[in-house]
Amino acid sequence: MDVLFWISNNIFGTPAILLGFIVLLGLLLQKKSTSQVISGTFKAVIGFLIISAGSGVIVGALNVFEPMWKEVFGLESESLSNFLGQETFNAQFGGSVTMAMLLGFLINVLLARFTKFKYIYLTGHMMFWTSTIFTGIVIHTAGDSVPRWGLILFIAIILGVYWTFQPALTQPFMRKITGNDNIALGHTSAAAGLLGALLGKWLGNKENDTEKIKVPKGLEFLRDSNVITALCMGLLFFVGAVVLMLKGTPEAQNLVAQSGDQNFIIYSIVQSLTFAGGIAIVLLGVRMFIGELVPAFNGIATKLVPGAKPALDCPVVYPYAPNAVILGFLGAFVGALIWLVVLGNAVAYIFVPTMIVLFFHGATAGVFGNSTGGVRGALLGGFITATIVAWGQFIMVRYLISTTVPDTAMWAADTDMFILGPIIRLLSQLLF
Repeated sequence: MDVLFWISNNIFGTPAILLGFIVLLGLLLQKKSTSQVISGTFKAVIGFLIISAGSGVIVGALNVFEPMWKEVFGLESESLSNFLGQETFNAQFGGSVTMAMLLGFLINVLLARFTKFKYIYLTGHMMFWTSTIFTGIVIHTAGDSVPRWGLILFIAIILGVYWTFQPALTQPFMRKITGNDNIALGHTSAAAGLLGALLGKWLGNKENDTEKIKVPKGLEFLRDSNVITALCMGLLFFVGAVVLMLKGTPEAQNLVAQSGDQNFIIYSIVQSLTFAGGIAIVLLGVRMFIGELVPAFNGIATKLVPGAKPALDCPVVYPYAPNAVILGFLGAFVGALIWLVVLGNAVAYIFVPTMIVLFFHGATAGVFGNSTGGVRGALLGGFITATIVAWGQFIMVRYLISTTVPDTAMWAADTDMFILGPIIRLLSQLLF
């Protein structure tokens, strides 16, 4: 019994170690060399640990952004507080997240093997974030006394079903975009893509294709998500800082005083770059452990499901309509600014226009929208992305996940998660 308790506490209860064992097992099953096994295992563990470091950086910047814009709108100022946060959440429930992700993938493989839906979901970082957000919803709804294996099985079943049928739903449009049936979309931007395609069909003009437009070379930076994040958040921090310095209320003066001897505008711009840096750190960690985890998963899947289509990350569609990528993001950015003002005034919520989500999801929706509605479809795809993300973030942060990982939901939760979130909450209330 003591041995089982030790294993439970030190392996299953330590997410980084559990993840390392999963990658180790996958690499050994594929008969990789000793060098590949050692390198892959350690990269996976280190990458997972990097995520917590980056999450702390992001929260620090959000603790400046949120009260800044609350004061801009004249709302009651408060900082993010009274929640676990990604680092603590990983320590307590990371093992459950990892096990649910593994079992969910195996369910996906089995469904692909025994049904007509031959899709294997291979976008590993989305697998991790989706598992994290859904687990956060369950813990917030039912409390941390939820039976651990009940939690794991519940999340795993939802993930396995979602990872199987999401690619199937988007495949008709993927065939239109790519001109073949070789690959599928495996990404949480599927809802934005589907809605973009439908809006393009209803309101757009397919003849006015985005690829007929000549985009100036000076706008090529719009394809770099890190630059976009830094620029857009820098703009919002700058505007907020200027308003606070002109406003002169006691609360505004207190916020300005946080910069100490440094000019508040410079301080705010540094915070915006820190936010972008935090996201870059997290994505580095995700790439490290996913880079080892996905091949381990893929090796197992290809042996069990011959002929299955890989469901891949959203950038696979970008080369088919590069101009639609830019227009989709621009539509999303304009929509985000509109909803920032609307939500701030209507429901007293400070929407964090997470550029990493708006870029990738807006771009994907732009490509889907262009496939049915040309330029107008691409712009509408971007705008509907911002709409889902803005209102979805408000509902999730306020009501679905406020005690667990609202910080993560402010930048790493995506369109499909926002749509499925209320369903997860309802099922959690019924089952736990």
